[in-house]
Amino acid sequence: MQFPYQLKAKGKYSLKNVRLETGFEYDNEEVIGTKTALFSIDIEDGKIKSVLANNPASDAIDAKGYLMLPAFRDMHIHLDKTLYGLPWQALSPKRKTVKDMITYEQKIIPELLKTSVDRAEQLISLQQHYGTHFARTHFNIDPTSGLKSLEHLEQALENKRDSFKAELVAFPQHGVYYTESAPLMKEAAQLKSVGFIGGLDPFSIDGSIEKVMDFTVQLALDHGKGIDIHLHEVGDSGMKTINYLIDKTIENPTLQGKTFVSHAFALGHLSSKETEQIAERLAEGKVGIASSVPFKGTIMPIPTLKKYGVEVLIGNDNVQDYWSTFGSGNMLQKANLIAELYGYATELALSRALQFATQSILPLDEKGKQQWPKAGDEAAIILTDASCSAEAVSRISKIEALMNDGNLFWRS
Repeated sequence: MQFPYQLKAKGKYSLKNVRLETGFEYDNEEVIGTKTALFSIDIEDGKIKSVLANNPASDAIDAKGYLMLPAFRDMHIHLDKTLYGLPWQALSPKRKTVKDMITYEQKIIPELLKTSVDRAEQLISLQQHYGTHFARTHFNIDPTSGLKSLEHLEQALENKRDSFKAELVAFPQHGVYYTESAPLMKEAAQLKSVGFIGGLDPFSIDGSIEKVMDFTVQLALDHGKGIDIHLHEVGDSGMKTINYLIDKTIENPTLQGKTFVSHAFALGHLSSKETEQIAERLAEGKVGIASSVPFKGTIMPIPTLKKYGVEVLIGNDNVQDYWSTFGSGNMLQKANLIAELYGYATELALSRALQFATQSILPLDEKGKQQWPKAGDEAAIILTDASCSAEAVSRISKIEALMNDGNLFWRS
């Protein structure tokens, strides 16, 4: 997919006829609807400068009454490796384990690297089509690709710099020691562009929770990075890894608030009491969970995690690649899936579900008080053909415009 929008404005300008949520409608104490009104919005230096009474007679850019919401953020994706942009290919039944996939990647990475810049840009364009302007993206660090995956990803992001931003996670997809990736991880950790140190199933891939976690934690501490560990393991090894990481953040407060476990499927196989206990520990250590919202055999305890104040980030993870063919790239669809899985069906609950696409930014607070947008907020917004947040989530509404750093792109 080519970039689906055309640049409409940048720098200093204004919008008129912008629809914003202003409060809830109630029947006694029950929320039965969402109030909206039209406003004018001033943009300057990548920020929302002011939110004013609507002036339809002005020469400002006409937002046509579309609903303005925070732009979406995908907090777990692999922009460096995708089959998107190549001929269709379903999964092979021959590759059943992570180690099977490592062997397969070692074979195909050299060829995929030849076109990875273009394919990364196409995947970014797909995300933008659905209103995403920011991603936390993992990139492979392994002996087969060296630092090439990072270099190509950085080139793609540079080409998209006006319309898209990302934070980068150095991800040892082939294990830290299983394929001797430790030296490369140390090299990547020194780079300013890398914000997080990643990891992968330390017990099942590298044979040791402690050795891998100690290496990862120390690397993060030495270079002032965050941590984001892929953990597919369930049962005892999965829970031991999560608890070990929590212990490390409690021992090292500088890691609190910037340490995450991605997937954490082990949490989806606990009793209610065990779930409450680990949620309390995660909150104590300020360790977040980044989930692609799996279901069927594993439904993550997102409501319980949120109840205890655990930071829960949501991402697409794989988008039509050789790990999974189901990813759409649509964060609003993820919010919709969460609403369906956990029964968030009322006006209030659906409006709250938007937070999983925007990563906690909501136009209205729990009481219906307008809290976004306000002067000084980042000028990162979408315009959508919906009457309110609840409708946007429920109907996965079409995105008409996307703004990043004050640069406004309108659907072409």
